[in-house]
Amino acid sequence: MENKASRLLRLTLKGGEARVFLCDTTAMAQKARDIHNASNTCSAAMGRMIAAASIMGANLKSEGDRITITINGGGPAGPICAVAGPDGHVKVTVEHPETELPLKANGKLDVGGALGKDGQLTVMRSFGFGEPYVGRVNLVSGEVAEDMAMYYLESEQTPSLCALGTLVSENIVAAGGLLIQAMPGCSDELLDQLEIRAELFGAISQMLSEMTLEEIVSGCFRGLEPEILEEIPLTLTCDCSREYIERVLLSMGESEIRDLIATQNGCEVSCHFCRSTYTFTGEELERLIEQGRQEAEE
Repeated sequence: MENKASRLLRLTLKGGEARVFLCDTTAMAQKARDIHNASNTCSAAMGRMIAAASIMGANLKSEGDRITITINGGGPAGPICAVAGPDGHVKVTVEHPETELPLKANGKLDVGGALGKDGQLTVMRSFGFGEPYVGRVNLVSGEVAEDMAMYYLESEQTPSLCALGTLVSENIVAAGGLLIQAMPGCSDELLDQLEIRAELFGAISQMLSEMTLEEIVSGCFRGLEPEILEEIPLTLTCDCSREYIERVLLSMGESEIRDLIATQNGCEVSCHFCRSTYTFTGEELERLIEQGRQEAEE
């Protein structure tokens, strides 16, 4: 199937008894694989995190809001983190993207083994002002989807069905996710229908490799009165810049910057999300120190 633009659909079922977020993030997962030169297993992990962050980002209201999802399960791949905003922009990183593990007994990639499950999933909501909201849950499996469902249940008291998938071959064949949440007043009839179809939802990456989002909606939710409310374009993009890195260096303090000048006559800083590298000479760091002093005096 051709590599389609990544996007997310927000819809309701039965006139608002349940809400659904459905996204195709294939192109984003491929870009992340390329940026990080990731193994198949870590590509699958990043693909799932991208879909999860895209869905959570769609719930943000204001331009400056950000959602940061981190899984630190003690596995060989190290921590994995994805950040999203309400504009559909997402970025992702994993500490050791080269980590590869043998396939599980069922022939699937061992994402849980790579990320580990001895740790926590953390979700931080930043609103551009005040203290961010931070929620944490212990990991269930490290497979991402089950852990996200547990987060919604424990931290937000919202029963949720979450399916995230990445189909990997030489490249990313398909990636995306689905979140279904029952709203107050949801009928037992609808809950029963969703439970019957739960196994079908688990094959989300396979469906995305064969169908459009609209075809999945009409096929999976037939008879449940699906109504698409919104379509959001999604992109994998990093918001780092030289100016941002300068602010990070200034936050280190003058003594640490002077130590960089004395020992290295400069420094090189790499962004974990996009792998861009920013180089600063000793002279540039001296100017940065002077800038910091001037700002402190103002």
